[in-house]
Amino acid sequence: MATSKKVVRPFTNFPPSLWGNEFQHFLFDNEVAERYAQEIEVLKRQVRSMLKSVRMSKLAEKLNFIDTIERLGISYHFDEELDEMLKEIYNGNNSNFQVGDDLCTCALMFRLLRQHGYNISSGIFENFQENGKFKDTLSNNIEGLLNLYEASHVIGHNDNNLKDAYTFSRNHLEVVGPQLKSTLGKQVRHALEQPLHKGIPRVEISYFIRVYQEDESKNDVLLRFAKMDFNLLQMYHKQELCEIKRWWKELDFITTLPYARDRVVECYFWSVGVYFEAKYSKARLMLAKSIVMASIFDDTYDTFGLADELENFTSAIQKWDIRQLNHLPDYMKIIYKALIDLYVNFDKELSKEGRSFALYYTKERIKELVRAYNIELKWSIEGCKPPVAEYLKNGLPSSTLYFLITSSFLGMKSVTKEAFEWSSQNPRILQANAMLGRVVNDIASYKREKRNRPITTGIDYYMNDYGVSDKEAVDKFHEIAENAWKDTNEDILQPIPPAIFTEILMRILNFARIDEVVYMKGQDGYTYPEKVLKPYIIALFVDCFEI
Repeated sequence: MATSKKVVRPFTNFPPSLWGNEFQHFLFDNEVAERYAQEIEVLKRQVRSMLKSVRMSKLAEKLNFIDTIERLGISYHFDEELDEMLKEIYNGNNSNFQVGDDLCTCALMFRLLRQHGYNISSGIFENFQENGKFKDTLSNNIEGLLNLYEASHVIGHNDNNLKDAYTFSRNHLEVVGPQLKSTLGKQVRHALEQPLHKGIPRVEISYFIRVYQEDESKNDVLLRFAKMDFNLLQMYHKQELCEIKRWWKELDFITTLPYARDRVVECYFWSVGVYFEAKYSKARLMLAKSIVMASIFDDTYDTFGLADELENFTSAIQKWDIRQLNHLPDYMKIIYKALIDLYVNFDKELSKEGRSFALYYTKERIKELVRAYNIELKWSIEGCKPPVAEYLKNGLPSSTLYFLITSSFLGMKSVTKEAFEWSSQNPRILQANAMLGRVVNDIASYKREKRNRPITTGIDYYMNDYGVSDKEAVDKFHEIAENAWKDTNEDILQPIPPAIFTEILMRILNFARIDEVVYMKGQDGYTYPEKVLKPYIIALFVDCFEI
């Protein structure tokens, strides 16, 4: 009599969601929203008047005003005015930047212009150096050092003096930071923990409003505007989060796919990190759902599926045909149907705008993603140790960034077919983001992966190739991440390719920022959100500002 062989799956018990029924219900108060919107219009006129006035002021005053409204999260209301001001600053100073010995203004100008796509030379810092080193006399200029430190993070490959700027400023700030009791002290300590350029915009806005309201020199109009705008956008975000939670509950993956991480709130947080403005509501919802599906795929390949099942699943995704359900086990039928249904709904949404063409590009990215997952799985099962270069090449699509960045364009009306074509060719900025996502994820998940099935990570492959310790391999992956940041910083600079515009590049930059924060300091903040993401989610979706 034949005995049936028991199937042993590499099941992993991930921590449950932190949020329970939180965000399940939210009653949008139209009266409050209307009141906020009306006052914001009044405040907007006042700030526009301030911008006209400050445009005639000295360089330092202009830059500080621009920096303040950007940090407060209200600059998106004045994109045209700010672009004109920054263009004037760049063109007016391009031949010879006259900032004298004002390190604070010089560093602030450098960072703002670089972040807005202006290719200002790091040579402007030579005035503050002797023999290639920053002058020791600058060590007491705390505000200047802080701005220099923040500026050092927009480094490109040829900005050798910015390496010294980073070391010099950080070393001095670490000494004085703990002693400063002012709001400047808070900003120093925060920057050392989380530099602005590599922070998630909405998170940094939330933090800065809290610090700015304690500043004696604060502008009350700007502060009120920032608080009202934050609260109003938060109402929209909470409404969207409820919609995502309802969709997740209807899928019932918690019951039918118990092996998968329940991180729907974290997925929505991720999409807010890419774009927080009200006009991107549809884009946020589409992206959040896409991130959820990518997470389900990841857990299915990493922690539950069997090799033959995953081979069939990979094949079924390539064919993209509901009839493929017949070739899949029950739990995979649930995933496959959810994916097909999701794209049917996406098509309904996008066809209203004549943008159904966009779906082709994301479908191709999904097919590419699962192929990459399947290759990694085969390497693991077969005990194959490919060269680390081959692992990283496959790791670009398996990072999920190609799929997620392309998905982020779905709900953006302004993204043309030409822009999708550009992104499908994997330009350097996309490759850099995928590489960053791959290596920071590998660093963070190195130990976690070892506890699941015996998956070999990029760290292992590097150790095997070069005969080095895991510490040396991790250091090398940090270096790869730094180079990816340099690629990204350079590729947001003008001239921008035809059909591509800053709006797209900023979305890509924000993905890099999210990866940096979520996997900061070797922690997998997505799988274990308690320490890393929970405080941010509370700050963005629970706490509001008193007005």
